[in-house]
Amino acid sequence: MDTLLLPCDGTPNALLAVRHACDAFRRGDVRMVHLLNVQAPFSSYVARHVDRELRADYHREQAEEALAEARRLLDAAGVPCRAHSEVGDKAQCIADAALRLRCNRIVVATARKSALVRAVENSLTSQLLELCPVPVEVIGGAPAGALERVGIPAGVGAGAALLLLSAS
Repeated sequence: MDTLLLPCDGTPNALLAVRHACDAFRRGDVRMVHLLNVQAPFSSYVARHVDRELRADYHREQAEEALAEARRLLDAAGVPCRAHSEVGDKAQCIADAALRLRCNRIVVATARKSALVRAVENSLTSQLLELCPVPVEVIGGAPAGALERVGIPAGVGAGAALLLLSAS
């Protein structure tokens, strides 16, 4: 039986990974789940002008809000879980937490995007696959929106066209 790390930001895709973990627990494949929410740090400008305790309170409130639905789903399924929150680079915090918490694997869900979009963007999933010392299980989520499917390739095409025009 595995110990899972579930990075969760409260999005529908993240909750899909939580439901997947609940199913794995019902099958007897999982004994423990660690929920992790990673908050981006404030800019140095904000950090200079806002008290450390206020920043910590803000990050804690945001993490609790992001994890609330995931905790409800895990509790309803009877899955033993612990919630954690960190501030920093998402991929690095997740990789470090997987080691520190002795997780056997990380489960993430991601939107279904085109191969071109995946090649162009540096997604969290791609970063995790590169950084993590433990296996990363990727659950295919909902298809990406029309803007994500078309907008980035169109932007890349427009950028390439401008480069070609400027080179001539």
